[in-house]
Amino acid sequence: MSSEKAEQLKKQFIEKITDNMQSFGVSATVGRVLGIIYMERRPMTLDELSAETGMSKTRMSQVVREMIDLNIAERAFRKGVRKDLYEVEQDYYQTFVSLFTSTWNKAINKNAHFEQRLRSKIDDIESKGDLTDEDEQLVNEILREMHEWMSYYDWIKRLVAFFESGEIFDHVPKHINSDENGGKQR
Repeated sequence: MSSEKAEQLKKQFIEKITDNMQSFGVSATVGRVLGIIYMERRPMTLDELSAETGMSKTRMSQVVREMIDLNIAERAFRKGVRKDLYEVEQDYYQTFVSLFTSTWNKAINKNAHFEQRLRSKIDDIESKGDLTDEDEQLVNEILREMHEWMSYYDWIKRLVAFFESGEIFDHVPKHINSDENGGKQR
């Protein structure tokens, strides 16, 4: 196979990774950069990523920072290399776990802040003591709903811990198949 055809296959695979990342709610840019680093199978600099994507180094820095926040990329050190290098997880399963847990951890944190603000407002309303029976009934309904809401987010928190611990793989194992060359595929 000519190297041009092989490069085309590599680009198609990068685009598929990009599409898959969008399914997780990740931007196409983050997905593409993840795919590029993944397919290069080595850490890359912002300059290399900028050249590969045609985007500015400033934009690449933003994208890589977002990837680090999502826990799907990290800085890498290589002796003799003065520029920052970035690498991505090579395990698809771990990338999924990182995306899943970082997304839900953000939602959990937002809801915890919401609960605190709502409780503060309810306490403020109740402390004034001038609630009508109808208002008190509404506040009690909101408190019951908030309890259900927070129970739901507690369940999500436990689900995230289940994924982060790796215990998920005890219940839903990774399947590894062999290709015809005897190597392992993911």
